Amino acid sequence: MKIIKIASGKSKGLNLISRKNDNLRPTKDRVKEALFNIIQFEISGKNFLDLFGGTGQIGIEAFSRGAKSVTIVDSSPNAAKLIKSNVSKIKVPHKNIKIKKSDALDFLKGANEVFDIVFLDPPYSDTNLLNSCLELLPRSVSKNAIIITETIIGESPQNFSTYYSLKKTYKYGKMCLNLYKNNEI
Repeated sequence: MKIIKIASGKSKGLNLISRKNDNLRPTKDRVKEALFNIIQFEISGKNFLDLFGGTGQIGIEAFSRGAKSVTIVDSSPNAAKLIKSNVSKIKVPHKNIKIKKSDALDFLKGANEVFDIVFLDPPYSDTNLLNSCLELLPRSVSKNAIIITETIIGESPQNFSTYYSLKKTYKYGKMCLNLYKNNEI
C-alpha cells in the first residue's frame, strides 16, 4: 500500500491510498505537480473529468483546488472501490464529485455533461484507446476546454479533431503531458 498526498487547496495534506497492483499506476508527484501548474489559473469553478481515475488522486486534487464538479471514471471494480474510499476521506462537502464505473469509450459515448478540463491517463502503450477517446471528446467539452493527456515520451497521440490541436508537450523523465486546446482560441 502506498500513500499519496493531496498537494494543495482545501484538502491539502489529505492522505489517499494506492494499492500495489500491476494495472494501477498513479501519476507521479512530479507529473501531478506539473499538471496542476499548467492549469492552476483555469481550474476554479470548472467541470473536470478524470477519464482513467485509478486512485482518484487527480480528480480529488482538482476538487481540492477549486473545480466546481469532478467526474472520475474507471472501468475496474477495484479501482472504483478505491476511488470511493479515497473520496470519502475528504473533510469538506464533496457532493460534486461523481464516480463512474464505466469503460472510458462507453462513458464518452453516453456523456451528457460538458467538461471544461479533461485529463486522460490511459494504460500505457494503448495509444489506440487514447486516440479513440480523444476522437469522442469534442462532443463532451466546452468550447474553451483544456485537454491534457499523460503518455510515455514517443507515444504522443495525434491531433484528433479539426477543432483541437496539440499546443504544447511537457516532458518529465520518461513521461510527458500533452496539452490540447481549441484552434479558434
